[in-house]
Amino acid sequence: MCLPPRVLTNRELERMVDTSDEWIQERTGIRERRIADADMATSDLCAGAVRQACDDARLEPAALDALIVATSTTDTLFPSTACWVQRKLGIKGMPAFDVSAGCSGFLYGLELASALVAAGHRAVAVVGGEVMSKVVNWKDRGTCVLFGDGAGAAIVTPGDGRSGVLASNWGADGNLAPILYQPAGGTQMPASHETVEAGRHTVHMEGNTVFKHAVVAMSSAAVAAMRDAEVTADDITLMIPHQANLRIMEAARERCGIPRERMYSVLHKYGNMSAATIPVALHEARSEGRIHDGDVIVSTAFGTGFTWAATVLRW
Repeated sequence: MCLPPRVLTNRELERMVDTSDEWIQERTGIRERRIADADMATSDLCAGAVRQACDDARLEPAALDALIVATSTTDTLFPSTACWVQRKLGIKGMPAFDVSAGCSGFLYGLELASALVAAGHRAVAVVGGEVMSKVVNWKDRGTCVLFGDGAGAAIVTPGDGRSGVLASNWGADGNLAPILYQPAGGTQMPASHETVEAGRHTVHMEGNTVFKHAVVAMSSAAVAAMRDAEVTADDITLMIPHQANLRIMEAARERCGIPRERMYSVLHKYGNMSAATIPVALHEARSEGRIHDGDVIVSTAFGTGFTWAATVLRW
């Protein structure tokens, strides 16, 4: 993983908007989050995470067969952030592209990487990275308290039959696109003085509606993936859901029938890093010795789009 060094606490947010540490923790479970410097782009964090993942895999970045970047906070509208990551890693040749599935992006990327490996690729980097701090309205207390910046990466390679992706479930409902989106900046609403002044280049979210659909989507996808993997809640060693809001995570966990002690969270110290939350949480859980060979892990997410995805892995 790669995180900005700056920490923004709830106490600091109290001085910026009409909110309180107690309210934020009670409503979201977040205590602090990481914030990128002004000159730090999403590709910087992604490149840092890929370098670390390659070191861990004892693989040079130039040996990758493909690079998939899951992000909603692209460096530029074009080219892809993945191409900027290539540039910063000093590599070329392999296909590099972005996946735009919001907070579900890392699991979407993992699904694509698994298919590429099944088709003959030997090493595919999947990275979820976001600099959400540059697209939130810091005057909107309903959204600015939620998000943080960071990136997490994994290298997907052929398995030996004892570990890997057991099953997955993914989908989208574009009819729900307006409940969570960034209105301006694209071809629907090109940038102008008016769109900037109106704050249309920041996150717009219908919180209650998102909550309702998120719980159903995350739990339904996880249950479907577990069924297809032929595992039950008793077989799950660890649940690592998208870290958006503790109430959403808990509701999804309960619907899946997984005990509370088996759900892993880094939400309290990083906030909602969108596509980066699951890979960062996976990295931290592994670093803390919470994941061992043979463990069965379920991850599930929802995101703008409206997208959802779940994956069952045997480590």
